[in-house]
Amino acid sequence: MTRLAAASILGLIFFTIPALSAELPSRKPGLWEVQTTFENGKIPPQVIRQCIDAATDQMTQSGAANYQRECSKRDVQKSAGSTTIDSTCTVGGKILTSHAVVTGSLDSAYTMTVTSQSEGAPAVSRTITMAAKWIGSCTADQKPGDMIIANGMKINLLNAQKRGPPPGVAAGAPTGTCSAHSPRRWASE
Repeated sequence: MTRLAAASILGLIFFTIPALSAELPSRKPGLWEVQTTFENGKIPPQVIRQCIDAATDQMTQSGAANYQRECSKRDVQKSAGSTTIDSTCTVGGKILTSHAVVTGSLDSAYTMTVTSQSEGAPAVSRTITMAAKWIGSCTADQKPGDMIIANGMKINLLNAQKRGPPPGVAAGAPTGTCSAHSPRRWASE
């Protein structure tokens, strides 16, 4: 997997999940496997494994507060089996409109499909589907916040948050403006 693809996965974690976490209950602690599929087919499906606990989910929820400050519209609809969120936000100076649908159980398996459209030149539309399933307890060599991407690189989300944004991202910017410059900087220690 290229550095750009690794940064794309980080961007999904830091942008998509925080955007939804304020509206969803916490995920079950343990090891989650998440397969991300990009509609355009230019990037093959990506699989990550993420070890989480209550603090990891709290981190994503606190990230949602920064994200929501940049949103002029946020409409949340909950029904028996799903949560739908429509939002309009400013990300990197551009207007981003998104429609997200989350189905399933955050205790065992869930699917989140996000369709987003950016305005301006060039306008970009994309659909990303994340299918997650709970695998069980984290392995002995994992700690909460560890994310193992397809190439085996381990990144700890809690350590990444403590270090601040990667090079090229302004301090205080919404976490969704993740840069592709140096995902190795976030490797677990």
